[in-house]
Amino acid sequence: MKINLGYEISISCPQPTEVITLLEINKDRQGDIISQDAVQLAPDVDSHVYLDVFGNLCRRLTAPAGGVTLSYNALVNDDGKPDEIDETARETPIHDLPDDVILYLLGSRYCETDELMELAWRLFGPVAPSWPRVKAIFNYVHDRLTFGYGHARATRTAAQAHEEQVGVCRDFAHLAIAFCRCMNIPARYVNGYLGDIGVPADPAPMDFSAWTEVYLDGKWYTLDARHNRPRIGRVVIARGRDATDVPLLHTFGPHQLTTFRVWTDELDAGPS
Repeated sequence: MKINLGYEISISCPQPTEVITLLEINKDRQGDIISQDAVQLAPDVDSHVYLDVFGNLCRRLTAPAGGVTLSYNALVNDDGKPDEIDETARETPIHDLPDDVILYLLGSRYCETDELMELAWRLFGPVAPSWPRVKAIFNYVHDRLTFGYGHARATRTAAQAHEEQVGVCRDFAHLAIAFCRCMNIPARYVNGYLGDIGVPADPAPMDFSAWTEVYLDGKWYTLDARHNRPRIGRVVIARGRDATDVPLLHTFGPHQLTTFRVWTDELDAGPS
């Protein structure tokens, strides 16, 4: 399966402003890029890409006074397989976790495990461990929160989402992550492209999305509390502890988002 994806994003700035973007396709998927146009910046300003501590590709630039537009387009190969389900996958005891996975058991800016610990054990302690417990967490979050773009708030934490019972994809991900960590199951935040591929078209599509990866039996599994069903066509951009680590745009000064257009379209869909 081939996916045409890309974006056009513009920000306005009252003065020259340093910017970091996390919009590059993750290094794990770079080998799947069939063709791509280089990232275009208008006006044409210098930028460079570096690797952050989580292994994400980040771009640094200075937006001039007035702002900047970034655009990108690529054709990516995808295996077309849905998110993997393995009901036999077991929790890994903490003492057996790799050193680089322990980080994803700790509380973080948006996933305050200390506030949710008692609730998590009350809700999920009686559930059989491993995959059944993880699935119970994601079912609960899916049912607890009501999705709506109008509910977006950049400062909402997992505990606040649980209390308010509303959110966008990042809130679903944060709450699921926090509950998993409370139960000593490593979980991390993921963002990337997720178009309406293999599902009915959404009347209000948003092809950038956030979801979760959970560590069981020595590997990371993709789960998505918002949709709560396996999806196809995910293309990862970045991974981190929570949304703090992987903002699409981080500016060191005030800015206003003026254009935000994203596309993720399956090509040659139809019978082979």
